[in-house]
Order: sequence, then structure tokens, then C-alpha cells
Amino acid sequence: MRGFFDARSGAVALLAGLVVTLGGCASRVQAPSPAAPLGVRFQNSGIAPGNGGELVSAAVLEPGDILLTSVATVNSFGIRLGTFSPVSHAVLYLGDGQIAEAVGTGVRARPLEAVTAEEQMVVAFRLPGVTPSHAEQMRTWAASQVGTRYNTGGVLLQAPFVLNRRMCELPLLPDAVRNFCVSGMATVQLGTSRDDRFFCSQFVLEAYRQAGLPITTADPRWVSPADLLHMREGDVPSIPSTRPLRYVGHLKYNPPPVITADGADTR
Repeated sequence: MRGFFDARSGAVALLAGLVVTLGGCASRVQAPSPAAPLGVRFQNSGIAPGNGGELVSAAVLEPGDILLTSVATVNSFGIRLGTFSPVSHAVLYLGDGQIAEAVGTGVRARPLEAVTAEEQMVVAFRLPGVTPSHAEQMRTWAASQVGTRYNTGGVLLQAPFVLNRRMCELPLLPDAVRNFCVSGMATVQLGTSRDDRFFCSQFVLEAYRQAGLPITTADPRWVSPADLLHMREGDVPSIPSTRPLRYVGHLKYNPPPVITADGADTR
């Protein structure tokens, strides 16, 4: 009897492992056309400059640009591992070398230079259609939120939500089914989190919503930095966006270390 339960437990664990492995890789079936045959696109987690990108200076940034970053800390690594993503933080560029962000101490504004000095990677994206009026509204709203407390509860609820929603992101699942599944799960699991405090990506999305230019119709509390990354052009978003984000460039990129068999770092 014990062997039966051990075998069944092993099968369940294997199935769960396969679900988790396949999940987090949303796909989209492309209908055949005269220009291209039937095909399937999968989420792209690549973000290195060599993967079709380039290193740029801060001079190319425009107010309203979204910066996605990662840093060599345990918390950042945990977020990236949990979301199957190379990014763990989202920042709003205000212009004139200043950014606004929601961190553990609350919403703050600080120089962009401080971000690029601290982070291992900083990559910029832009929502097409941002006007000077939109940017000014975002700046005004962000300034009014400085000091607002961090949405710790929302982040804690995000962890099980990110894992559970992998069931909604199995390959070849139609967009409509995936979106319905994710939104239903979010309503149940995240409905109790506060919307008067912010974590990083929630803050960025709320700034756009306050400016009358929402990036997604989904509740900002549902969206992680990884979700913002997949809202870029040419990718498959887990949470649909109103329009895809355009890649601007990498402000900083330190490749992860490659450890050889003898323990040497070849970076």
C-alpha cells in the first residue's frame, strides 16, 4: 500500500512539475496568411542587449518611459525565480534625470544615476502615444504620492498568485481562455489587497492610469514587472495590454556570471 501511495505521489509531483515547467510560457497561435504559415509564438524571456537589443545612454529617454531592472540581491533573485523573469523591479522615468518608484520604504523620487549605479541591469520601454501633457500628469501624480506606504500585502499575495496562475498559461491555450482564467484567479486571490498603497509595477501602471493612458485594463495589483516585460512588441503577454510597449534600449547590462567546473567566474 505504501508503495502505491509513493508511486502515486511521485506521479502527482511529476505532473505538477510538468505543469509548472510548461506554465509561465504563454503562447499565441498565429493564423496562416499569404505571408506566413500557421505558427506558434511563445513568451520570450530573453532581454540581453545581444538578443536584438543595444546599449543606450540616458539621453534617449523620454518622460513616461518604464525602466525594468534587476539587482544582485536575494530578494531580487527570489522575485525573478518566482516569475521566471530576468527583471524584478519597475521604475517610472519622470524626465530631467529623475525617477519615481515604489520600494519597501514607500514611494520615493530620486536621480536616475542612483538606479543605474545600483542595478545589474536597466532596460527601458516606451508606450507609444505619450504626450507632454500625459507626462506632466504622471509627474504631478507621482510627486503627490511620495511617502505613500508600500503595498506589502499585495506583494505577499502576488507570490501564490504567480505560481497558481501558471495553470492558466499552458502552451496552446487560447488568449481568451487564458485571460479569463488569470482574471478569475486574480479576483479571488488578490481581491483583498489594498489599492491605496503601491508596489513597484502597480505604481507605474497607476501613474499611467491617472494620466488617462492605461497600459492595461487589468487591475494594476495583478501585474508584476515580468508582466510588463512581456507586454513589449513581439512578445506574448500573460495579461493583455492596450498596446505593446516599445523597446528603447539597455541603460546598463552586466551579464550573469558563468561558473566553470573549477569554480572560476568567466564573466
